[in-house]
Amino acid sequence: MSFPVIGIIGSGTMGSGIAQVAATFNHKVILYDSNIESLKKGIQLIENSLNRFVEKNKLTDNEYKSILNNILIADSIADLKNSDLILEAIIEDEDSKKKLYSKIEEIVSPNAVLASNTSSFSIEKLSSNLKIKNRFLGMHFFNPPVLMELVEIIFTSETDKNITDKVKELILSWKKIPVIVKDTSGFLVNRIARSFYLEALKILEEKIADIETVDWAMKKFGNFKMGPFELMDLIGIDVNFSVTESVYKSFNNNARFRPSGLQKKMVQNNLLGKKTGIGFYDYKNPEIKKTDFNNIDLGNKIFTRIISMLVNEAYFALQEKIATYNDIELAMQKGANYPKGLLNWGKEIGYKNIINILNNLETKNKDDRYKVCPLILELEKTENKNDS
Repeated sequence: MSFPVIGIIGSGTMGSGIAQVAATFNHKVILYDSNIESLKKGIQLIENSLNRFVEKNKLTDNEYKSILNNILIADSIADLKNSDLILEAIIEDEDSKKKLYSKIEEIVSPNAVLASNTSSFSIEKLSSNLKIKNRFLGMHFFNPPVLMELVEIIFTSETDKNITDKVKELILSWKKIPVIVKDTSGFLVNRIARSFYLEALKILEEKIADIETVDWAMKKFGNFKMGPFELMDLIGIDVNFSVTESVYKSFNNNARFRPSGLQKKMVQNNLLGKKTGIGFYDYKNPEIKKTDFNNIDLGNKIFTRIISMLVNEAYFALQEKIATYNDIELAMQKGANYPKGLLNWGKEIGYKNIINILNNLETKNKDDRYKVCPLILELEKTENKNDS
């Protein structure tokens, strides 16, 4: 077994979930959190999750006990010294993470692999203070880790390829789907998915349609399980906005990732979605709004605009070699629950149609966010030659 002993630092939703996954596959897991109350809550989360599996007859009582017995509680960070792999899942604060890695490096074997579950920070930057940089990489799980299949494995310019391969084998052994991603802001899923939210917000700001109509259009014409406004409310509007800001800054204020002023105001006014009871929707006083869900032309217009931006960003990721074609397709289906892979979806819609939609939006709005990815332009030319 690769990595028989796995240390996990941080016992929140992500850390406890990853601990449960590793323990389920018979790894000895050492769970540590500097906050003892958080650690207790983390163990309770694991027990509650396992109980649900028992109730659904997906686990026996003996399997339940075996999984829990595989998880050891660490009293101090020094208890992680014999770990073969240490995965950090603490708060998203760059300085805190860097300080933690320096402490870990002092106690573990030179052969131990170090990983971060960060969803937003550069893996290269996080490893900047490490003495042994080639053993560090990103392992980005999606929430909830027990149920979500995708794991983004992020390598830096210094990550040892053998380590990347070993971690990929580990993820496969956990019956999950690994995708190998180059270190870039937002990695793969969070970067490409910006268009799903930002273009919906633009449509709302331009008063083309209300939130209910936009959500209806994406579910009706795109077969998305949730509309962008429903999903932002579920994720947390503050969390969603924070990721957008981070990606925008990392891409040197590229217009494609420009944050929404409307979303910023909602964060300032603590209208954060389900967790505060009100966001784009009012969960305290739910009411069925009378919206025209029979306007097929409007619905199709909304869908084609948002999907064109998503396809465009997926092709930018492919052009920049952030991941392979297959991994980009897998990532968006398994990490973001999209009904199809975006690259193939773009082929189905037609490169010429995507180009026309984006060019018209750029002309109308005088906004560089709609610049067509050069790879799409190139593929459309090739397609034309083959047709002639």
